[in-house]
Amino acid sequence: MTNSDPFLKFFQILNERDLEEADILLDPRAEFYFPKTSPIIGKERIIKFLKIFFRSYPELIFTVIRVIHKGDHAAVHWTDRGVNRKKEPYENEGVTLLELKEGKIVMISDFFKNTEKW
Repeated sequence: MTNSDPFLKFFQILNERDLEEADILLDPRAEFYFPKTSPIIGKERIIKFLKIFFRSYPELIFTVIRVIHKGDHAAVHWTDRGVNRKKEPYENEGVTLLELKEGKIVMISDFFKNTEKW
């Protein structure tokens, strides 16, 4: 893991599917708000969600378009492209809000254009 910016590191973790780094970057009480799901509270539950997500999309790469950053908050505009577990192509575009506390991610909230495939 080479990226020292925690906001960009989060997307590097997703692209590399590096759950060990996710465990380091996430605060134990982190909150994750993902469309069409109940809030996911706690690092362990978020990592469990990511494992399920990675199985649903065995090929998926995020490309960060821009980051709007102020202090411990950022809005990351991204696109992603890949293949789901049925081998169907998938692509989307969205924004992820991230909040840090003491260098750890404490909040993630995703907004994306196509929620029908999820």
